[in-house]
Amino acid sequence: QVQLMESGGGLVQPGGSLRLSCAASGTSVSLFSIYGMNWHRQAPGKQRELVASITNGGSTNYADSVRERFTISRDNYKKAIYLQMNNLKPEDTAVYYCNRSPLVNWGQGTQVTVSS
Repeated sequence: QVQLMESGGGLVQPGGSLRLSCAASGTSVSLFSIYGMNWHRQAPGKQRELVASITNGGSTNYADSVRERFTISRDNYKKAIYLQMNNLKPEDTAVYYCNRSPLVNWGQGTQVTVSS
């Protein structure tokens, strides 16, 4: 069964950047490549929300709150997706999760904290 592991979070000042990674295991390159992948986040006291999506063909979509600041990408041969986050704001503070479309089991997530 596919498992997802997120990494790359941390504490950053407003205006800073982070690059999140998500590695998939328990699946092959060919299987990984046929699915769309997503980044979600959950802030304290809020519901989990979809932040960015990338299709198997590489088309991307973003929540309005992160458009022009975040970039999702994928490397099928590494069975990985990434989220480049620039110009971070305190409201971006959350635990960030990756997942597939359709959803599989959630990983542990990676904490992103934006604070001065």
